[in-house]
Amino acid sequence: MKKTARYLTAFLIVCLLQSTLVLAQSNQTNAEETPSRIRGVIERFGADVGAFNRLYSAQTSANRAERFRQLYGEYMSSLERLNFDSLNHDEQVDYLLFANHLRRETRELDREKAQFEEMAALMPFARTISDLEDQRRRLESIDPAKTAALLDTLARQIVETQKGIEGGKIAKPKRTVANRAARTLAGLRQTLRGWFNFHNLYDPMFTWWNKKPYEAADDALNKYTAYVTTKLVGISADDRTTIIGDPIGREALIEELKFEMIPYTPEELVQIANKEFEWCIAEFKKASREMGFGDDYMKAIEAVKQKYVEPGKQPELIRDFAREAIDYVKKNDLVTVPKAAEETWRMEMMSPERQLVAPFFLGGETILVAYPTDGMTQEQKMMSLRGNNPHFARAVTHHELIPGHHLQGFMTSRYRPYRRMFSTPFWTEGWALYWEFLLWDRGFVKTPEDKIGALFWRSHRAARIIFSLNFHLGEWTPEQCVDLLVNKVGHERENALAEVRRSFAGDYGPLYQMAYMMGGLQFYSLHHDLVDSKKMTDRNFHDAILKEGGIPVEMVRAILTKQKLSRDQVPKWRYYSGLAN
Repeated sequence: MKKTARYLTAFLIVCLLQSTLVLAQSNQTNAEETPSRIRGVIERFGADVGAFNRLYSAQTSANRAERFRQLYGEYMSSLERLNFDSLNHDEQVDYLLFANHLRRETRELDREKAQFEEMAALMPFARTISDLEDQRRRLESIDPAKTAALLDTLARQIVETQKGIEGGKIAKPKRTVANRAARTLAGLRQTLRGWFNFHNLYDPMFTWWNKKPYEAADDALNKYTAYVTTKLVGISADDRTTIIGDPIGREALIEELKFEMIPYTPEELVQIANKEFEWCIAEFKKASREMGFGDDYMKAIEAVKQKYVEPGKQPELIRDFAREAIDYVKKNDLVTVPKAAEETWRMEMMSPERQLVAPFFLGGETILVAYPTDGMTQEQKMMSLRGNNPHFARAVTHHELIPGHHLQGFMTSRYRPYRRMFSTPFWTEGWALYWEFLLWDRGFVKTPEDKIGALFWRSHRAARIIFSLNFHLGEWTPEQCVDLLVNKVGHERENALAEVRRSFAGDYGPLYQMAYMMGGLQFYSLHHDLVDSKKMTDRNFHDAILKEGGIPVEMVRAILTKQKLSRDQVPKWRYYSGLAN
C-alpha cells in the first residue's frame, strides 16, 4: 500500500511538472526575466519542505528523516522523467540547480544519521522524546498514566546514562562529539517541554499524572546536559575562550565542494589562499613604507588601529562611508542602484552579546555596527575601538550595503526569488568581497592608511580559507586558527577568538568562511573574461548577475556565456589562473 502511494505521488508530481511546462508565461513577476516553467514545481517543493519542517518539530525524529528522504526521492524521480533537451536554457539551469539541491539534501540526511550514531551511546533516551513529539503531531490519543510511567523511566534512564559514563561502562566520546551531543540534548529538552506544555492544564488528568514525572525528567535532562558540557566538553558557563568545533574531514569537504560546483581539492584551495595571502603581504609592505614603517607592516596596522573615532561618532562615520560608495558606483556607471534600494537601508548598533561572535559588522538591509558599550571592560572597549577604526570600516561598509549585501538582497527579492532555495555563500559573500577587489583595482582606495584597512580584510579572507580548511581536514586546532589571525593578519586576540568561534560554532556550513574569497575570485575571473574583453559593460555585467539570483557562480557563468548544458553537467571551470589546469 505504501509503495503504491509513493508511485501515485511520483506520478502526480510528473503530471504537475508536465502541466507547468505548458502554462502561459504571464505569471512571471518581472517582465525582464526569461520565464522558467520549472519555477512552479520548485516553489511547491519549497512549500512542502516548509510544511514538513513545521510538522516534524523533533529534529532527532527517525520519522522526520524518512519523510524527507521520501520527499526528495519523489521530486528527484519526477525531474529525471523530464526531457532535458526540450527545456530552454533558463529551465535547464533551474533543472540542474534543483537536482543538485535534492542530491545534497539527501546526502545531508546520511551525514546527520552518521553524526547521531556517533552520539547514540550518550543519549539512548532520545527516541523516547522524539516519539512523544511525533505522536503529539499526529494528534494521537494518550493514556496519562502510561505517559507518566514513561517519563519516570526516562528520568531514571538519563541518570543511569551519566552514571554509566562516570563508571566507565559507556566510553567517553571525543570532545567534538560531546559538544555536538550537548547541543542535541538542549534541543531534546526543548522538544520535551513543547510536548508537555501542549497537554498540561488543558487536560486535568494529564497534569495530575504527569506534572511531577515531567519535572523530574526535565531536571535530569538539564543536569545531564550540564554534565556533558562541563565534564565531557570541558566548557564552563562563563568560558569565553574555548572553541571546540566539529571537523568534517576531507571526504565530506570534497562532497561539499561538488555541491558548490567548485572543481578544486581542499589542498588546492589552501594553495590558492596562500598565494593570495602572499600578495596581501607584499601590498601591506608597500603601504607600510609609505607610512614610514618600512617592511614592518604589523607596526603600520597598529598605527592605523589608533585612529579610531570617539564613542558616539561611529554611526555618522559609517553613514558617510555608505554614501561615498553609493555615489562612486553610480557616477562610474558600475551597477544600477534602484532609488528604493538607496532609500531603504538602515543602521543599528550591535549588542554586546552579539559582538562576542561578530566583533565588526553584519549587514544587509540593516547594517549592524559594532562599537564599545559602557558595560564592557576597559580592555574590551579598547579592542573594539581599535578593531573598528575608520580605515578598517571603510571597506566593510560597501561590503555590507551598496554595492554589497543590501543591493543583493534588494534585487534577489525582486528577480527570480524562487532561486533563493539554491542560495550559496560563494555568491552572497563572494559578490560583496569581489567589489573590494574591483574597487581596489579602480583606485577607490587611495591613502596608505585606507590601503592597510582594505588589505587587513583581504588578508583576513585568505586566512579564513587557510584556517577553516586546515581545521576541517584535521590539521589545525582552533588555537592555531586564532594565532594565524593575531600574528599574521593583525587581529586583536579577543576579535580573533570571536571570528574563529563564529566559524566553528555550527551556525555556518563548513565552506562558509572560504566562500568569501573563493566566490570573489570567481566573480573577478568572470569580470575579466566578459568585461575586460569588452563583451559586456560593467553595468550590464553586474545587473545581470543580480537578476539571476544567488546561485553557484559556475551557473552564473553558464547563464552569461549561454554555455551548452547537459543533464549530467560536471563543473570544470578552473577560475584561478595561478594554478595549473
